[in-house]
Amino acid sequence: MKKFIETLKNIWKVEDLRQRVLITILFTAIYRFGSFVVLPGIDPDKLKNLQAQTEGGLMSLLDMFSGGAFSNASIFALGIMPYISASIVMQLLAVAVPYFQKMQREGESGRKKIMWYTRLLTVAILLFQAPSYLINLKMQSAGALNPAISWNWFMWTGLIILAAGSMFILWLGERITDKGVGNGISLIIMIGIIARLPSAFMQEVTNRFTEARGGGIVMLIIELLILFAVVCASILLVQAVRKVPVEYARRVQGNKTYGGGARQYIPLKLFAANVMPIIFAQALMFIPLALVQYSTNSTNYVMRSLLDHTSLLYNVIFAILIIAFTYFYTAITLNPTQMAEDMKRNNGFIPGIKPGKPTADYIDTIMSRITLPGSLFIAFIAVMPALASLLGVPQGFAQFFGGTSLLILVGVVIDTLQQIQSHLMMRHYDGLLNSGRTRSNGVSAY
Repeated sequence: MKKFIETLKNIWKVEDLRQRVLITILFTAIYRFGSFVVLPGIDPDKLKNLQAQTEGGLMSLLDMFSGGAFSNASIFALGIMPYISASIVMQLLAVAVPYFQKMQREGESGRKKIMWYTRLLTVAILLFQAPSYLINLKMQSAGALNPAISWNWFMWTGLIILAAGSMFILWLGERITDKGVGNGISLIIMIGIIARLPSAFMQEVTNRFTEARGGGIVMLIIELLILFAVVCASILLVQAVRKVPVEYARRVQGNKTYGGGARQYIPLKLFAANVMPIIFAQALMFIPLALVQYSTNSTNYVMRSLLDHTSLLYNVIFAILIIAFTYFYTAITLNPTQMAEDMKRNNGFIPGIKPGKPTADYIDTIMSRITLPGSLFIAFIAVMPALASLLGVPQGFAQFFGGTSLLILVGVVIDTLQQIQSHLMMRHYDGLLNSGRTRSNGVSAY
């Protein structure tokens, strides 16, 4: 506690860091305020059916990512997920389409072009998702719409407002990244998730002491111990970096001996993709929610299973997608060929391995071996909420036993604390983390 208070004092002493923290708090407060601003023409007191719909299944996850805006029929109801979906598509195009591959190699100018296309694709996704949301709103809470407003007029105005709301959230996230602390998009997702934690915890405490659930304080303590263990495992996961046996040395000018006799290692992450695979997979698992609005047979077994996050089919597909995206994201973020070329350009080599393609193949083999346990581990963490729900934990509280929510919370908090630590260490102050050399894990929700 003393260290925490001392850190707050140090943050306040550093003018630039103080401004960044205050800007971050201001923008996140604006986001939370907007989550309670209801669409024009909607009576918030008549949204009970919509709120009941988001208490279980995938709808509850979607509502969690929007910070409750989905169930409130808010102007921010669609949240930041359309942008995440657009980013997934653009990253896939950057791997498969030569035009985008070339754009990605153009440096900062190419990055700006890709960002422009991502925004355009986000708008296109919003033009599809906004009508789906409004149709669902009409089906669940038709009485909430003011009778004096025609449905067609409400559809057009609602579409514009929802699309503008999501783009405004994106703008807030970018401003936090530029002028605040941490990754803005990640912080917005984290704020939406953590906003539901207090109410979920209090509901679980209340339920444990009622006759319906029972168990009392003993079962509550067991749940908290399990939650603590999962949190610790998640922290180890997002910080999992190890030096694999990829030893290399630099050649001395005009000689082939080790430079100074010191051998060095290439640090490869046990889980280089961080939380991105689980976010990618979760975004794809939301597709049935959009399709069910237009399906004439949404009650068949497959559709019901895909809409139930505790079903076997859902979790098997979810785990397979996570493992696949882990390998995919690792491949596009850590390029063995580029690493081998950079090593050769800097007069580096791996003892016993020829420079060029053999070096790239060797690094690729090592990466594949260490990526497998990381992908299996994160897939297990991802299905933990479903296991907790099957064991009787209410879904609202079970979502924090693993999955996207827990990994994002842990990853964003660690990443933000490390950024604050870096600012403080530049001015010779200590932060919350251990003083000395810090290790950046590069974790962010996006």
